[in-house]
Amino acid sequence: MNQQSKTDKNIKMEILDRKSPEIMLFTKTLDQLLETISKAFENCTPSLNGEKFLTNRDVGKLLGLSLRTLQDWRDKGVIGYIQISGKILYRQSDILKLLEDGYRDSTA
Repeated sequence: MNQQSKTDKNIKMEILDRKSPEIMLFTKTLDQLLETISKAFENCTPSLNGEKFLTNRDVGKLLGLSLRTLQDWRDKGVIGYIQISGKILYRQSDILKLLEDGYRDSTA
């Protein structure tokens, strides 16, 4: 009998199931990684040529507006937007300008 055959016979295999400590730790680690990645994507704003773009949800949260109000503002030309295949995007710079233009100093 050669050395390889002796080594193969001495190997013990352990079957791990989902309740095994090793598998539970692995699963927990994967869950934490997924949560971290999800949070990173939630906070990620698409950028093109240095310009950042915001979604309807982003702008709604930022300004405290409903999606319906944003639609009304788009229809009335109050707010600029980009529509690609039904997806609405706003330039962050346009939103900031809208806020700056609407600012009224309380001492004026």
